[in-house]
Amino acid sequence: MYQYIARRLMLTIPVVLGVSIIVFSIIRMIPGDPARSIAGVNATPEFIQQVRVRYALDQPLPVQYGRFMADLLRGDLGNSIFSGRAVTTEIGERFPRTLLLATIALVIATMIGVSAGIVSATRRNSIFDNASMLVALVGVAAPVFWMALMLQLLFAVQLRLLPATGIGTIRHLILPSITLGTASAALMARITRSSMLDVLRQDFITTARSKGLSERLVVYKHALKNALIPVVTVLGLQFGILLGGAVLTETVFAWPGVGRLLVDAILRRDYPVVQGTVMLLAFLFVIINLVVDIVYAFLDPRIHYQSGTGE
Repeated sequence: MYQYIARRLMLTIPVVLGVSIIVFSIIRMIPGDPARSIAGVNATPEFIQQVRVRYALDQPLPVQYGRFMADLLRGDLGNSIFSGRAVTTEIGERFPRTLLLATIALVIATMIGVSAGIVSATRRNSIFDNASMLVALVGVAAPVFWMALMLQLLFAVQLRLLPATGIGTIRHLILPSITLGTASAALMARITRSSMLDVLRQDFITTARSKGLSERLVVYKHALKNALIPVVTVLGLQFGILLGGAVLTETVFAWPGVGRLLVDAILRRDYPVVQGTVMLLAFLFVIINLVVDIVYAFLDPRIHYQSGTGE
């Protein structure tokens, strides 16, 4: 187990390195001159050049990337070009809000998705099964920004029950967390249903029923545990997606999280903030995948992490 974890941690190095190269390259392909954006529209060419030299924007791209990686290895993500504050400080102030939003969205998605999937599997081809799978299909297909606007229109504008934007109370969390968790709930419902149906056809379920066990005990003690492995996979991946995918949700609801910070940084050509934010999200995604793999061993004793493979 420990050798497997160490090996997976080592594999994160080329992944993070690849992400850093891609992010560094793409951000510099965005049209516009960041030095001119910082200096202002009325700045003189001399002042623009001074800004370019100050932030090393006049250096060749390989040199800029080398400096970025050297700082990254020291845990220094640089300073924001726009605010002048440390990128770690900027992210540190915003990340807890994004983490809170993603966690609540994941809890909502898990409760609704897993419950709906279990009931649909145990009542296959019933009205509830067909209706829940239809709703799940709509939930997966509906764009996040459209869902956000519809919820704002209904609950904030028409019914005036919840605030449309901002942060402050638990009521401000309801609409963005539902918006963010809807697609995940729909996906988890479909995965749970499919996995449960597959497990319920197994011979050991037939044996458990032949012993006279109640249907509730068969479903929740024997079938559900074995059906959770693909669900855990989706659960872990969805948490990483929710952390990185909160950009649209935070923008629509004016939620001051990492996603909103990333959008503002892209519009301002704030290279250090964009690079630091994306690197953090990529690293978290890799770590979450590692945690999901480790959880496998506790859910299914048939899975063993040997020296050569993860099976």
